[in-house]
Amino acid sequence: METESFRVHVKGGLDEVLDVCTHILLDGKVRTITLQDRDVIAGDNRRMAQGALRVLAVAYKDINTLPGTIDASNVEKDLVFIGLLGMIDPARPEVVEAVKKCRNAGIRPVMITGDHKVTAMAIAGEIGISLEGDKAVTGAELEKIPDEELYRDVRDYSVYARVAPEHKVRIVQAWRSHGEIVAMTGDGVNDAPALKQADIGVSMGIVGTEVAKEASDIILTDDNFATIVAAVEEGRRIYDNILKAIQFLLSANVGEVLLIFIASVFNLGNPLSPILILWINLVTDSLPALALSMDPAEKDIMTRRPRDPGKGFFTKGMIFRISYQGITIGLISLAAYLVGFRDGGNALGQTMAFAVLGFSQLFHVRNLHSNKRSSFRTGLLSNRSLVGAILISGMLLLTVLTLPGMMRIFGVVRMDTLHWFITGALSLVPILVVELMKWMKINHSKDEY
Repeated sequence: METESFRVHVKGGLDEVLDVCTHILLDGKVRTITLQDRDVIAGDNRRMAQGALRVLAVAYKDINTLPGTIDASNVEKDLVFIGLLGMIDPARPEVVEAVKKCRNAGIRPVMITGDHKVTAMAIAGEIGISLEGDKAVTGAELEKIPDEELYRDVRDYSVYARVAPEHKVRIVQAWRSHGEIVAMTGDGVNDAPALKQADIGVSMGIVGTEVAKEASDIILTDDNFATIVAAVEEGRRIYDNILKAIQFLLSANVGEVLLIFIASVFNLGNPLSPILILWINLVTDSLPALALSMDPAEKDIMTRRPRDPGKGFFTKGMIFRISYQGITIGLISLAAYLVGFRDGGNALGQTMAFAVLGFSQLFHVRNLHSNKRSSFRTGLLSNRSLVGAILISGMLLLTVLTLPGMMRIFGVVRMDTLHWFITGALSLVPILVVELMKWMKINHSKDEY
């Protein structure tokens, strides 16, 4: 009668598997594994790992009876080593470019993996995460490093290999101890604590577990690292456009306030009636400001250093731009009012001040595409929404200035060719002034991008 037997198969990391192997299978024969065999196997493993292969060791043993309790302690011992398996999971082509963009943007990419240290370093070197001089550390080595030392030296490590969930949390905490904003990616249950600990937890939408998704702030629907970089770029674009809208609205309102303030202080009359101010705020200000949110990203947006989250957007440069641009708009509107008042009384003065204030703001919004580059280097159709907003606002202004019924409602009068020419010339002044400031490179301060 044939005796029933069982075969145990084991696979895993080389160090762990080799520790429980006492024999080796070579040329179809099983013999005791020697120290020389172990050295040869370790060398083969190292060469495969340096080729960016994920290496698995495989072993087996035959047993006659099953133990009462099947667990690692009574099954995974006295094994026969079979060999090594090398697998490769090549990085997506776009990852190399994404990592490069990260570094240019001042973002430090770090690899945390369960792979062997040598394999992890090889992959990290291929995609640009690990540069010359960067170090790698394993979970076992992390266990021996005190928190204070890890916090001090964390910038030296680009690769963390063979790590456990608690190690990931320590790594996140170490980076945060330097005041860094930390984004952590992960897909498994063991990533959840670190995802929760990070400033921004990013889980995988396709292969990610529900636990990881619940613990994260953002879910990647395509599981692609390059999408994170694209999100950073989009976030910077949105922030830039918010600042543009704020700068436009405040500079325009500073101009309105300055116009009325100077006229009141020097008793020059009333340059704007309440209904004219309301029309400017509702029509000239609102549509272009909203359209600025559609502005495309500037070319240098991913070569800037990260913004200090503790610093407000009212930087010295922002305050300077709002001030001189608002003063420019206010003074040209006052000049228009004085010319009109001299030539035709308060009604013509109000009409010219209203026209210059409105049209100058519509021209001025073109200045906001960039605080450093000339507006003429930005294509007119780069933001079609803004072009549409300018045209609509301009048409609404013209209806008030040309249609008899609207003119009566708003209390304005018809202008002749000379006064239209003066209005147009004054309205162009903000573009000339801002272009001059950009050319002189005093349009922003060193505390900005």
